[in-house]
Amino acid sequence: MEEVIKRAVGRVIEFMHENIGEQFTIDDMARTAMYSKFHFSRVFQRVTGVPPGRFLSAIRLQEAKRLLVCTSLTVTDISHRVGYTSVGTFSSRFRSSVGVSPTVYRQLGGSTPRVPVAWRGADTHTSTVQGRIDAPLGSAPGLIFVGLFPDLIPQGTPIDCSVLHRPGPYVLTNVPPGTWYLMASSVPPEGGPRPGRNRFADDGAPHVAASGPITVRAGSPVKQVDLSLRPIGALDPPVLLALLDVRSVAMSAEAAS
Repeated sequence: MEEVIKRAVGRVIEFMHENIGEQFTIDDMARTAMYSKFHFSRVFQRVTGVPPGRFLSAIRLQEAKRLLVCTSLTVTDISHRVGYTSVGTFSSRFRSSVGVSPTVYRQLGGSTPRVPVAWRGADTHTSTVQGRIDAPLGSAPGLIFVGLFPDLIPQGTPIDCSVLHRPGPYVLTNVPPGTWYLMASSVPPEGGPRPGRNRFADDGAPHVAASGPITVRAGSPVKQVDLSLRPIGALDPPVLLALLDVRSVAMSAEAAS
Protein backbone atom coordinates (compact mmCIF):
# COMPACT_ATOMS: atom_id res chain seq x y z
CA MET A 1 0.00 0.00 0.00
CA GLU A 2 2.85 2.42 0.83
CA GLU A 3 4.35 1.99 -2.64
CA VAL A 4 0.95 2.67 -4.21
CA ILE A 5 0.70 5.91 -2.23
CA LYS A 6 4.24 6.95 -3.21
CA ARG A 7 3.47 6.32 -6.88
CA ALA A 8 0.31 8.46 -6.59
CA VAL A 9 2.27 11.29 -4.96
CA GLY A 10 4.96 10.90 -7.64
CA ARG A 11 2.32 11.31 -10.37
CA VAL A 12 1.20 14.57 -8.80
CA ILE A 13 4.75 15.90 -8.52
CA GLU A 14 5.31 15.06 -12.19
CA PHE A 15 2.02 16.82 -12.97
CA MET A 16 3.34 19.89 -11.11
CA HIS A 17 6.51 19.91 -13.22
CA GLU A 18 4.63 19.43 -16.49
CA ASN A 19 2.11 22.20 -15.74
CA ILE A 20 4.36 24.56 -13.82
CA GLY A 21 3.15 27.68 -15.62
CA GLU A 22 -0.54 26.85 -15.32
CA GLN A 23 -3.00 27.71 -12.58
CA PHE A 24 -4.42 24.59 -10.95
CA THR A 25 -5.90 23.65 -7.59
CA ILE A 26 -5.65 21.01 -4.87
CA ASP A 27 -8.71 19.41 -6.49
CA ASP A 28 -6.78 19.03 -9.77
CA MET A 29 -3.86 17.43 -7.92
CA ALA A 30 -6.18 15.10 -6.01
CA ARG A 31 -7.77 13.94 -9.28
CA THR A 32 -4.30 13.20 -10.68
CA ALA A 33 -3.55 11.10 -7.59
CA MET A 34 -7.04 9.51 -7.83
CA TYR A 35 -7.79 10.34 -4.20
CA SER A 36 -10.34 12.53 -2.48
CA LYS A 37 -9.14 16.08 -1.80
CA PHE A 38 -8.78 15.62 1.95
CA HIS A 39 -7.17 12.17 1.78
CA PHE A 40 -4.75 13.42 -0.88
CA SER A 41 -3.54 16.35 1.22
CA ARG A 42 -2.88 14.04 4.17
CA VAL A 43 -0.96 11.39 2.23
CA PHE A 44 1.02 13.97 0.24
CA GLN A 45 2.28 15.60 3.42
CA ARG A 46 3.01 12.21 4.97
CA VAL A 47 5.17 11.19 2.00
CA THR A 48 6.98 14.49 1.33
CA GLY A 49 6.86 16.18 4.72
CA VAL A 50 5.17 19.34 3.40
CA PRO A 51 1.68 20.24 2.12
CA PRO A 52 1.09 20.00 -1.66
CA GLY A 53 0.67 23.77 -2.07
CA ARG A 54 4.05 24.47 -0.47
CA PHE A 55 5.70 21.72 -2.53
CA LEU A 56 4.29 23.30 -5.70
CA SER A 57 5.58 26.72 -4.68
CA ALA A 58 9.03 25.23 -4.06
CA ILE A 59 9.05 23.53 -7.48
CA ARG A 60 8.15 26.83 -9.15
CA LEU A 61 10.98 28.66 -7.41
CA GLN A 62 13.39 25.82 -8.18
CA GLU A 63 12.57 26.13 -11.89
CA ALA A 64 12.93 29.91 -11.65
CA LYS A 65 16.45 29.42 -10.26
CA ARG A 66 17.31 27.25 -13.26
CA LEU A 67 15.87 29.70 -15.79
CA LEU A 68 17.71 32.64 -14.25
CA VAL A 69 21.06 30.90 -14.69
CA CYS A 70 20.46 28.97 -17.91
CA THR A 71 18.49 31.47 -20.02
CA SER A 72 18.42 35.18 -20.85
CA LEU A 73 14.69 35.49 -20.15
CA THR A 74 13.68 38.57 -18.17
CA VAL A 75 12.61 38.23 -14.54
CA THR A 76 9.06 39.12 -15.62
CA ASP A 77 9.02 36.38 -18.29
CA ILE A 78 10.40 33.84 -15.82
CA SER A 79 7.81 34.74 -13.21
CA HIS A 80 5.03 34.07 -15.74
CA ARG A 81 6.65 30.83 -16.93
CA VAL A 82 6.62 29.41 -13.41
CA GLY A 83 3.02 30.32 -12.70
CA TYR A 84 3.11 33.75 -11.05
CA THR A 85 0.71 36.44 -12.26
CA SER A 86 2.54 39.17 -10.31
CA VAL A 87 6.27 39.75 -10.76
CA GLY A 88 6.30 41.60 -7.43
CA THR A 89 4.94 38.57 -5.58
CA PHE A 90 7.38 36.31 -7.42
CA SER A 91 10.39 38.49 -6.57
CA SER A 92 9.37 38.75 -2.91
CA ARG A 93 8.90 34.99 -2.51
CA PHE A 94 12.11 34.26 -4.41
CA ARG A 95 14.13 36.53 -2.15
CA SER A 96 12.63 35.18 1.08
CA SER A 97 13.16 31.57 -0.01
CA VAL A 98 16.49 31.69 -1.88
CA GLY A 99 18.15 34.41 0.17
CA VAL A 100 18.77 36.92 -2.64
CA SER A 101 16.66 38.65 -5.28
CA PRO A 102 16.23 37.06 -8.74
CA THR A 103 18.50 39.71 -10.29
CA VAL A 104 21.27 39.18 -7.75
CA TYR A 105 20.93 35.41 -8.06
CA ARG A 106 21.50 35.72 -11.82
CA GLN A 107 24.47 38.06 -11.28
CA LEU A 108 26.02 35.57 -8.86
CA GLY A 109 25.62 32.76 -11.40
CA GLY A 110 23.34 30.69 -9.17
CA SER A 111 25.48 30.54 -6.05
CA THR A 112 26.29 32.70 -3.05
CA PRO A 113 29.61 33.41 -1.31
CA ARG A 114 28.08 32.94 2.15
CA VAL A 115 24.89 31.88 3.92
CA PRO A 116 23.74 34.27 6.68
CA VAL A 117 22.10 32.93 9.82
CA ALA A 118 19.04 34.26 11.62
CA TRP A 119 19.64 37.15 13.98
CA ARG A 120 19.29 36.34 17.66
CA GLY A 121 19.30 38.65 20.66
CA ALA A 122 22.22 38.63 23.07
CA ASP A 123 20.07 37.23 25.88
CA THR A 124 19.11 34.07 24.02
CA HIS A 125 20.22 30.91 25.84
CA THR A 126 21.55 28.73 23.07
CA SER A 127 22.33 25.03 22.94
CA THR A 128 24.44 22.79 20.73
CA VAL A 129 23.44 20.30 18.03
CA GLN A 130 26.23 18.10 16.74
CA GLY A 131 26.80 14.81 14.96
CA ARG A 132 28.28 13.34 11.84
CA ILE A 133 27.46 13.65 8.13
CA ASP A 134 28.15 10.52 6.08
CA ALA A 135 28.07 10.11 2.30
CA PRO A 136 27.56 7.00 0.12
CA LEU A 137 30.73 5.02 -0.56
CA GLY A 138 32.42 6.13 -3.76
CA SER A 139 30.58 9.45 -3.96
CA ALA A 140 32.26 12.86 -4.12
CA PRO A 141 29.69 15.23 -2.62
CA GLY A 142 31.92 18.31 -2.53
CA LEU A 143 31.08 21.03 -0.02
CA ILE A 144 28.36 20.05 2.47
CA PHE A 145 26.02 22.64 3.93
CA VAL A 146 24.31 21.67 7.18
CA GLY A 147 21.75 23.89 8.85
CA LEU A 148 18.69 24.07 11.07
CA PHE A 149 15.41 25.35 9.61
CA PRO A 150 11.86 25.88 10.91
CA ASP A 151 10.48 23.25 8.50
CA LEU A 152 11.47 20.60 5.98
CA ILE A 153 12.08 22.92 3.01
CA PRO A 154 15.62 24.33 3.24
CA GLN A 155 14.85 27.94 2.40
CA GLY A 156 15.34 31.44 3.70
CA THR A 157 17.70 32.09 6.60
CA PRO A 158 18.81 29.07 8.65
CA ILE A 159 18.69 29.23 12.43
CA ASP A 160 22.33 28.15 12.48
CA CYS A 161 24.55 26.49 9.91
CA SER A 162 28.00 25.22 9.05
CA VAL A 163 29.93 24.17 5.95
CA LEU A 164 32.00 20.98 5.74
CA HIS A 165 34.64 20.42 3.08
CA ARG A 166 34.11 16.67 3.33
CA PRO A 167 31.84 14.19 5.18
CA GLY A 168 32.56 14.06 8.89
CA PRO A 169 31.63 15.71 12.19
CA TYR A 170 29.72 18.98 12.43
CA VAL A 171 28.87 21.25 15.38
CA LEU A 172 26.16 23.94 15.57
CA THR A 173 26.75 25.89 18.77
CA ASN A 174 24.26 28.77 18.58
CA VAL A 175 20.93 26.95 18.49
CA PRO A 176 18.08 28.81 20.25
CA PRO A 177 15.19 27.04 21.96
CA GLY A 178 12.58 25.79 19.51
CA THR A 179 11.58 22.96 17.22
CA TRP A 180 13.82 22.66 14.15
CA TYR A 181 14.66 20.43 11.21
CA LEU A 182 18.28 19.56 10.49
CA MET A 183 19.05 19.61 6.77
CA ALA A 184 22.24 18.74 4.91
CA SER A 185 22.85 19.39 1.23
CA SER A 186 25.97 18.84 -0.83
CA VAL A 187 27.25 21.17 -3.51
CA PRO A 188 28.49 19.15 -6.53
CA PRO A 189 32.26 19.59 -7.01
CA GLU A 190 31.73 21.26 -10.39
CA GLY A 191 29.55 23.92 -8.76
CA GLY A 192 26.03 22.73 -9.45
CA PRO A 193 23.69 21.30 -12.06
CA ARG A 194 24.32 22.29 -15.68
CA PRO A 195 21.73 22.98 -18.40
CA GLY A 196 20.28 19.89 -20.04
CA ARG A 197 20.84 17.53 -17.13
CA ASN A 198 18.09 15.42 -15.68
CA ARG A 199 16.84 17.22 -12.58
CA PHE A 200 17.51 14.12 -10.44
CA ALA A 201 20.79 12.98 -12.05
CA ASP A 202 23.28 11.82 -9.41
CA ASP A 203 26.17 13.82 -10.89
CA GLY A 204 24.27 17.08 -11.25
CA ALA A 205 21.80 17.28 -8.37
CA PRO A 206 22.86 17.67 -4.75
CA HIS A 207 22.83 14.88 -2.19
CA VAL A 208 20.53 15.60 0.74
CA ALA A 209 19.68 14.38 4.24
CA ALA A 210 17.19 15.51 6.88
CA SER A 211 16.14 14.82 10.45
CA GLY A 212 13.42 16.29 12.61
CA PRO A 213 11.55 17.66 14.28
CA ILE A 214 14.31 18.31 16.82
CA THR A 215 13.23 20.05 20.03
CA VAL A 216 15.85 22.24 21.69
CA ARG A 217 15.30 23.72 25.14
CA ALA A 218 17.31 26.46 26.83
CA GLY A 219 20.25 24.96 28.67
CA SER A 220 19.46 21.46 27.37
CA PRO A 221 22.26 18.91 26.88
CA VAL A 222 23.99 18.61 23.52
CA LYS A 223 21.77 17.01 20.88
CA GLN A 224 23.52 14.27 18.87
CA VAL A 225 22.04 13.96 15.36
CA ASP A 226 23.75 11.99 12.57
CA LEU A 227 22.78 12.27 8.89
CA SER A 228 23.50 10.13 5.82
CA LEU A 229 23.55 11.91 2.47
CA ARG A 230 21.74 10.37 -0.49
CA PRO A 231 20.91 11.57 -4.02
CA ILE A 232 17.92 13.91 -4.02
CA GLY A 233 14.79 12.18 -5.32
CA ALA A 234 11.49 13.10 -6.91
CA LEU A 235 9.65 12.98 -3.57
CA ASP A 236 12.12 15.31 -1.80
CA PRO A 237 11.24 19.00 -1.44
CA PRO A 238 13.59 21.14 -3.58
CA VAL A 239 16.57 22.86 -1.97
CA LEU A 240 15.64 26.52 -2.41
CA LEU A 241 18.45 28.11 -0.45
CA ALA A 242 21.12 29.44 -2.84
CA LEU A 243 23.98 26.92 -2.99
CA LEU A 244 27.41 28.02 -1.83
CA ASP A 245 29.98 29.13 -4.37
CA VAL A 246 32.66 26.42 -4.23
CA ARG A 247 35.37 28.80 -5.44
CA SER A 248 34.71 31.52 -2.86
CA VAL A 249 34.67 29.01 -0.01
CA ALA A 250 37.94 27.49 -1.23
CA MET A 251 39.58 30.94 -1.42
CA SER A 252 38.34 31.76 2.07
CA ALA A 253 39.87 28.54 3.38
CA GLU A 254 43.21 29.36 1.70
CA ALA A 255 43.21 32.86 3.16
CA ALA A 256 42.58 31.49 6.66
CA SER A 257 45.36 28.88 6.44
